[in-house]
Amino acid sequence: MEEVETIIIGAGLSGVACAARLVAQNRSVLVLEARSRIGGRILCPEHQDFFADLGPSWFWPMVNPEVSALVQDLGVKSYPQFEQGLALFETKDGHVQTVSGCPMEPPAFRLEGGMMALVKGLLARGGENCIRLDHPVCEIRRLDHGCRVSVGHLDQPPRCELTASNVILALPPRLAAGSILFTPDLSYDLSQAMLKASTWMAGHAKFFALYDRASWRRLGLSGQAFSQRGPLGEIHDGSGAGDTPYGLTGFAGIPALRRKDEKTMSRDILAQLAQLFGSGAAQPLALYYQDWATEAFTATEYDKRSCHNHPEFYPPGGRTSIWNNTLHFAGTETAGQFGGYLEGALVSARRAAAAV
Repeated sequence: MEEVETIIIGAGLSGVACAARLVAQNRSVLVLEARSRIGGRILCPEHQDFFADLGPSWFWPMVNPEVSALVQDLGVKSYPQFEQGLALFETKDGHVQTVSGCPMEPPAFRLEGGMMALVKGLLARGGENCIRLDHPVCEIRRLDHGCRVSVGHLDQPPRCELTASNVILALPPRLAAGSILFTPDLSYDLSQAMLKASTWMAGHAKFFALYDRASWRRLGLSGQAFSQRGPLGEIHDGSGAGDTPYGLTGFAGIPALRRKDEKTMSRDILAQLAQLFGSGAAQPLALYYQDWATEAFTATEYDKRSCHNHPEFYPPGGRTSIWNNTLHFAGTETAGQFGGYLEGALVSARRAAAAV
C-alpha cells in the first residue's frame, strides 16, 4: 500500500494551491482528481491561443487580495472587462431594446490564458508530478495515525488504496458527502451541514461564442445583454485583451431541470444571439457550451436548482478539521469569506495547507 504524507482530493484551484504550498515546503503530496483533467470548475477550451472561460471568468483586484497577489506572483497578464457602450434588454415576448450599460462595481478583470493560467502557473512550480487524474475517491477510513484512501467506485473493489498522515478534501462539501464513504460515519450534524452547503455554479450552464470581429462594438454596444426570454439570461463581452478572436459569453437563464441537450441548447443560443446582435452572431468561429449540472464530479441531484443569489459559505458545521486534525476541509465553499469565488478557493487553500 502506497504511503504519502498528505493526500489532497480534488485538482481544482484550491487543491492545486494547497499542493503548491506543501511542495514548496518539500512535503510529500499526492493530488487525486476524479476527472481526466485538472482545474475542477475552471474549464478553458482553447481556440487559436485564446482560452474561453466556461467556469469563473473574473476577479476583482480591489477586493481580491489573494488572487491579485497570485496573478502578480505568477506573472499572468490581466485586462479589464470590456463594458463600453449600451446594453440590451430582451422582454418575455422577444422585444429587444437598448438600455444603459451596467458596469461592474468594483471593476472586474479577466486573465490572458483564461483562469486556467492560475492552475497551470501553480503546477509549473513543481506540482505536476503529484497529480493523478482519473482517480475518484470512494472511501476515506480513519486510522490510528492518519487515513486510508480508496480509489474507485463503491460498488466495485477499490482500484488502489493509499495511506496518509493528512487528507485535504478540496472539493465541494455536498459532493464529498454524497460520493465518498467515510468510515467511521461522520456525525449527523456534520453530514447534514455538508449536504446543505450549496455548490456554487453547480446548477449553472455557460456558453462562449468566438468571432473574427466584434460587430456589437461597431453598433455602440458593450456586448452586455439581459433577457427574460432565454435561453440565455445574461451575456457579456468575452473578448481578449488585443485583436481577434472576439467573444460573447454568459449564462443560461433556464433552470437545470428544464434545460435540454447540448445540441438543442446550442441551436437556441445561436438563434438568440442573432436576435440580439444581428444575423452574423449566429455564425461564430467556435461555440462552447458547458452545463455544470450534468457534471458528475461537480453537481449532485440537490444542485439541479440554481442558486440565483450568492449563498453565504462557511466551513461545514463550523469545523475546518476533524478526526483529530487528520482530515481537513478546503474548497471555496468552506472559505468563510469570499466563498464561491476564486478568492475563497485560495483562502481555504492557505488555511488547509497551514493545518497540515
